[in-house]
Amino acid sequence: MTSHREAPKISKDPVADNTDLYAFVSPDKPDTATILANYIPLQEPAGGPNFNTFGDDVLYEIVIDNNGDGIEDITYQFRFKTKIGNPNTFLYNTGPIGSLTDSSWNVKQLYSVTKVVGPRRTGKSTILGRDLPTPPVNVGPRSTPKYADLANAAINTLSDGSIVFAGQRDEAFFVDLGSIFDLGALRPVQNFHLIPTPAAPGVDATKGYSVHSIAIQVAKNKLTSDGSNPTDPLGKNSTIGIWASASRRRAAILPSDREGNQTGDNESDAVVTGPFTQVSRLGMPLINEVIIPLGKKDFWNTSPPRFDSQFLQYYQTPELQKLLPVLYPGVFPNLAAVTESRADLIAILLTGIPTGIIPGFQNFTGPLQADYLRLNLAIPPNTTNPNRLGLVGGDPAGFPNGRRVLDDVVDIEIKAIAGATLPLVDNNFTTDGAVTLVTQGITGNPIQPPNTASFLSVFPYLPHPVAGYEHSHDP
Repeated sequence: MTSHREAPKISKDPVADNTDLYAFVSPDKPDTATILANYIPLQEPAGGPNFNTFGDDVLYEIVIDNNGDGIEDITYQFRFKTKIGNPNTFLYNTGPIGSLTDSSWNVKQLYSVTKVVGPRRTGKSTILGRDLPTPPVNVGPRSTPKYADLANAAINTLSDGSIVFAGQRDEAFFVDLGSIFDLGALRPVQNFHLIPTPAAPGVDATKGYSVHSIAIQVAKNKLTSDGSNPTDPLGKNSTIGIWASASRRRAAILPSDREGNQTGDNESDAVVTGPFTQVSRLGMPLINEVIIPLGKKDFWNTSPPRFDSQFLQYYQTPELQKLLPVLYPGVFPNLAAVTESRADLIAILLTGIPTGIIPGFQNFTGPLQADYLRLNLAIPPNTTNPNRLGLVGGDPAGFPNGRRVLDDVVDIEIKAIAGATLPLVDNNFTTDGAVTLVTQGITGNPIQPPNTASFLSVFPYLPHPVAGYEHSHDP
């Protein structure tokens, strides 16, 4: 998965765990860009009575570098606050929830949005919204009978005109976890595996789970370095770098054992103090998951992207590149013979693709090596025939030009590591024919039939979460 439980420490801290980051030119509002940052992986929808919420003690951030120097230019910060209506009941809700102010909804979350211009800890900050409501989780037909109305009511307009949403969403990322982490098996081609089993369709292991998403839709000219709405894809200021993070205070003081001497609410809360320190981050999908080795994963999560050159060796010869010819003997002979550094992967994943590699396309942010999701704002959205393989499938509006909710980043990145993009920088390399067959065998988010109909056509684009009462994880 792209960043679900990807490192030892953060796997024990799910409310601060980045799971996915998306950024794309809004298909219905092409003068804006939408950024979605997801947290809290693999949520069981039927997780009552204490359903998942954002962490009140976590600072969530969406960060933009619009000049390629590695320093934050714009940061959107999100802080949450939980309010319990009746502390004398164990129930999340005591009746049907008909509105975001309904008194029968017992556990509400409000949040603030702050924009920081300049470095995220020392720049100029402006509060864009206070006490904004999140929707409840989707409990079931009795508790949340008109869930779409509740979710839509939680879409808010900020003081600068941007649109924001924070709340539970369906897990739109699709991946065959059970197969991939079973010694790198891909079900459609597992008959070629070192330990073969009959070929089979892929299984979406995240089906029926939920995440918590922070979504913001911003005018393009509020994101670029020169305040323009770029129209030239090859223009210097057309591409921005984006990453998301979660931070915690450096110190927590646990309460003493009061031995029943309870005098008020929240008696068990820890006192948190000190400056915020980053505990999780995410730019490009699957980096900490499959590129960074186990012994470096926790350190990677705490490092700012501008220092990512220290991890260069893991991009130059990814472990998965070496494993594929071993796990699929005789299938990748050309890949097995590669000994040089993977300049194609370094460009795609660490700097963006420069002008001149792909005709009419670039998403280069500069020579600084940093894990950003890079979005060329001048490339219009593909609203007629989007390809789930993005740029690899001939669709420059898709990944790795940003990331849309429909992009199959698992297939794209496996194909790239297997050699599909190496001829872009090495005319002497011939991609193994098997690369065209490499797939996890899932063609979309199967909350509905596997196609883009499962996603919303308007902000926040991610599907409404399935109800805890009626969800299923079956294929």
